[in-house]
Amino acid sequence: MLARLVQISRPVLWVNTIGTAVIGMWLIGDLWRWEAVPILLWLTLPFNLLIYGINDIFDQDTDAGNARKGGLEGARILGSETRSILLGVVLTNVPFLVYFLFLPPAALAWIVAYAVIFIFYSAPPLRFKARRYLDSLSNAAYAFPLAFVPLALGETPIWPAVIGLMAWSVAKHTYDAVQDIDEDEAVGIHTTAVSLGARGATVWSGVWWTLSSIGFAFVSWPVAVVNTLIAGWLVFSLGRDPTPATARRLYRYSIAFPYVAGSVAGTQVVAAILLGVYR
Repeated sequence: MLARLVQISRPVLWVNTIGTAVIGMWLIGDLWRWEAVPILLWLTLPFNLLIYGINDIFDQDTDAGNARKGGLEGARILGSETRSILLGVVLTNVPFLVYFLFLPPAALAWIVAYAVIFIFYSAPPLRFKARRYLDSLSNAAYAFPLAFVPLALGETPIWPAVIGLMAWSVAKHTYDAVQDIDEDEAVGIHTTAVSLGARGATVWSGVWWTLSSIGFAFVSWPVAVVNTLIAGWLVFSLGRDPTPATARRLYRYSIAFPYVAGSVAGTQVVAAILLGVYR
């Protein structure tokens, strides 16, 4: 059962939650803070199970006909698994949420918003993922750890980084959704990608990725440059042949995007350690 819940939580995508939280800690000048451990643990299995478990429960119809599901890119669950997934979500998340009640109010507010947005991304009655533009814009929540980790540690967030990652997340969501246009359209889910079409979604993503590079430039010009190069290549490649099939072929590179950009950030952290920037 535990192995199944881990699979449903999509470990290959944990970098989007854990990595963001760690970078939030680094940006305020701390290489490590033990006070951040509960948040980091929450952003592994518990929170990712909350995101993707609820998503899989409410997307069973579309997932059944989606060739990408059933592997690393997402589980294809059975109706009989719904109860065990919900139980797993509650048991793994509630202890952390109780602990978070003792954090500074501003940090708690961001954490609650983070969880609520992702719950209602998939769950009715709001179900952002089925509402054009809201499906994309709600993914800005992926950047929230850059805000609530510093606030939980009694520090001020680096707001250009927060805003830059919000824009990046909006872009990536729509870009990745292009590959699912046919499946979503077939079941009447009107995503941003469905509404704009493959070509329009490519332009939309390009605009938001440009904004993200501007935000990152205020924090780290190497990350801004790498972000621009990778995003530019992804947008150009899909723009040459704007179809779901092309987006599906490019998806592996889109998944690698945060790992590559994160490696550039990590290289700068190593340099900062050698130069004595971190205590």
